[in-house]
Amino acid sequence: MTRFLTLGEIMVEMAPAPDSPGLFRLGYAGDTFNTAWYARRLLPATWTVSYGTVIGDDPMSNDLAHFIERQGIATDTLRRRPDRTVGLYMIQTRDGERSFSYWRGQSAAKTLADDPDWLDSIFKDRAVIQFSGITLAILAPAARKTLCAALARARAAGSHIAFDTNLRPRLWDSAEAMRSGLLQGASVSDTVLPSFDEEQLAFQDATPEDTVQRYRAAGATCVVIKDGSAPCHGWTEEDGTVTCTPPAVARVVDSTAAGDSFGAGFLTARATGASLGTAMTRAAQLAAEVIQHPGALAPQIFEKGNST
Repeated sequence: MTRFLTLGEIMVEMAPAPDSPGLFRLGYAGDTFNTAWYARRLLPATWTVSYGTVIGDDPMSNDLAHFIERQGIATDTLRRRPDRTVGLYMIQTRDGERSFSYWRGQSAAKTLADDPDWLDSIFKDRAVIQFSGITLAILAPAARKTLCAALARARAAGSHIAFDTNLRPRLWDSAEAMRSGLLQGASVSDTVLPSFDEEQLAFQDATPEDTVQRYRAAGATCVVIKDGSAPCHGWTEEDGTVTCTPPAVARVVDSTAAGDSFGAGFLTARATGASLGTAMTRAAQLAAEVIQHPGALAPQIFEKGNST
């Protein structure tokens, strides 16, 4: 199988226009879509990269679908809801760190798991299926259960399921619901990609080893922990524990897609045969490049031929 699928929500993005205070530029982004975008540029042309989500039937949704296609990402895994539209968020940036305001009350992506048969159809014969904590957080509890059941069926059929925990506490009803949701996602996943600062916040982990043990107990066979500029910690049943020190970055311009690009770098490397350590190194190198450019998507990296 040479088909890579990511699953979640892509939103309209209003970001500050460079050198034009008070003006905003329209774009599109979302954590799992960002991963798909980087995966498309890292995988061989023989691979298909698709994005699974639900959008509306309005002009903005149509523009978004055309945008996805222009990025070389397949749209046969999009579902339409005429009574819904797409979510929107606005960005403000300070010292390389972004703050966000969201409008997603009518987001069609919140109905992502309303049709189990559709989920089974888009999951069929996928080499890799990636989703995130945000994918789970926007769903109602019953829909979350439906999605995880479909992912479990895909895993049993041979797909490699990858889960980026990507913590957004404000999207969850409570801290307990968030912790339960993260473990629910991990329980149907082969690979779990947490960030250590988020695990400290959610579970009060003292060390990365605490994080590994929790997701290992949940059923994951591979755990790779991102930790900013500190060493990444990886574990698999075959390799045991492996560490990787990210490249030093003199100036962080925008950290938005650091984790999303790391996930793309790691999963595509593993899908094409790289060892755990090599995949971690490639992922860290890509993320280090990405955070030196504004915006979630950094085509400059690939135009210069500097991608990992």
